[in-house]
Amino acid sequence: MPPKAVPTQRQRRLGSELRRMRIAAGVSAEQAAGLLGVDRGKISYMESGVRAISEERLRALAHHCQCEDAKYVDALVEMAQPRTPGWWEQYRGLLPQGMLDIAELEARATRMRTACAVHIPGLLQTSDYALAVFRAVLPRLPEHEVAMRLAHRTRRQEVLDGVSPPPFVGIVHEAALRMQFGGPRVARAQLEHLLRLGEREGVTVLVVPFTHGGFPGAGQTVLYAEGATERLDTVQIDNSHGPDFLHGEAELAKYRAHLDWMEDLALSASDSRDFIHAVAREL
Repeated sequence: MPPKAVPTQRQRRLGSELRRMRIAAGVSAEQAAGLLGVDRGKISYMESGVRAISEERLRALAHHCQCEDAKYVDALVEMAQPRTPGWWEQYRGLLPQGMLDIAELEARATRMRTACAVHIPGLLQTSDYALAVFRAVLPRLPEHEVAMRLAHRTRRQEVLDGVSPPPFVGIVHEAALRMQFGGPRVARAQLEHLLRLGEREGVTVLVVPFTHGGFPGAGQTVLYAEGATERLDTVQIDNSHGPDFLHGEAELAKYRAHLDWMEDLALSASDSRDFIHAVAREL
């Protein structure tokens, strides 16, 4: 199998899981190479996500590493399967790699929770609101790239429109409700859109009012995407330099606790709707 020049985040994640499994079992790279019948360099390529691994070799490695979590191994095999390119591939080379990785992460998630402090979650944004967000960046984006990012955002939102969409919980701070990206008219339409989406089965919108106090990581935008097993969950954090993807055991536990804390602070879904209505009436 020829090496892949630029691995996606999903391919890198598979590679890191192979390495984690090997190291946990005390198996050296040389031993793994001998077991799989490849040279030492190919193990490095596999563990960096640059080279694919066949199902036969993956299951052989898991067996040799005494990994008895069948659901986890099956999920790794599924990750390793060649796939029909996702819709996001049409943007490869046109948009930053991280934006494509986010789209793939959302498309593969079994459940998502996100927390936003200063803007509405991307999957719940209107086109006008998203345009205002994309235009409020430095350095400023040319209009053709703004349009491309908007088209990409719109396609991402289709993940909530499928036959069996993943459950989605959006935790929104009051500050985000009151930020007027695009001005009062756009902000009001965004809040009305948020209310409509919150009525959809599988979509839950929760509001954390100013009066409910502080919470961890204030200001961060966090997406917690659940995988086929908890060991394959992923945290994605927005940064000015692009998205970061975290999946260490301690990191996953930290952000699960982070989101649990925010959910505990938030109003109920019903009270959140009333709160959003009240903010919208002020615009």
